[in-house]
Amino acid sequence: MAFTCATGKHRRPSRVKRTTTNAVGVAALTTTGVIGALAAPAFAAGTPVDQTGLIRAVSMGDEVAAKIDAQAAAQKQAAELKKAEEAARKRAAEKAAQERAAKVRAAREAERRRLNAFVAPVFHSYVSTGYRTGGSLWSSGSHTGIDFHAAGGTPVHAVGSGTVVETGWGGAYGNQIVIRMNDGTYTQYGHLSSIGVSAGQRVTPGQQIALSGATGNVTGPHLHFEARTSPEYGSDMDPVAYLRAHGVNV
Repeated sequence: MAFTCATGKHRRPSRVKRTTTNAVGVAALTTTGVIGALAAPAFAAGTPVDQTGLIRAVSMGDEVAAKIDAQAAAQKQAAELKKAEEAARKRAAEKAAQERAAKVRAAREAERRRLNAFVAPVFHSYVSTGYRTGGSLWSSGSHTGIDFHAAGGTPVHAVGSGTVVETGWGGAYGNQIVIRMNDGTYTQYGHLSSIGVSAGQRVTPGQQIALSGATGNVTGPHLHFEARTSPEYGSDMDPVAYLRAHGVNV
């Protein structure tokens, strides 16, 4: 005799129905991840699919994916912006370095030109006695240099870059300075009232080296200037031509 179970609200779901529901929940979990997990309880309760909230779960999943995509896009944009900023900083640094290098080169070139320049030994003056002027005032019978008009105590300047090789008393020249110039020539400054440099000292164009005076064989204060091929007396050359060859207007 066969027995049947009466239907009613206390009747448990059949084994087939439970298995089917669980399978649907597992499938949803496997396919959608978080969405399946959210939907599984509804399936386990035996509610029909269209009432489980699956559509809502899928919508939530789309929103999460959209947020992730937006975050990824924002991160990518931030990375690209950072890269662009770093490139801009690099370009700015390179430009600044180039500008500094250009300034250094310009300063070096200006200094090189300054050191190679020549000036008159007495500023704002003129030649009062020319080269090779004859007369009894000079033991050689003629003037071995040129005289620049200068009152006593007038600043005397090195005409160019060089090294002082001699200072002190020079007989008829009185107090004198002899400088070996960078080009191998020599310049001499005589009749000085005071000397401001010493032997071995480097000098630059326009540097004050002494004060003019009337020491030695003179009739009044002035600066005696000579250009020479050696530091010795008798190796003189035309000082006016020498200074003009180096760009000095005398």
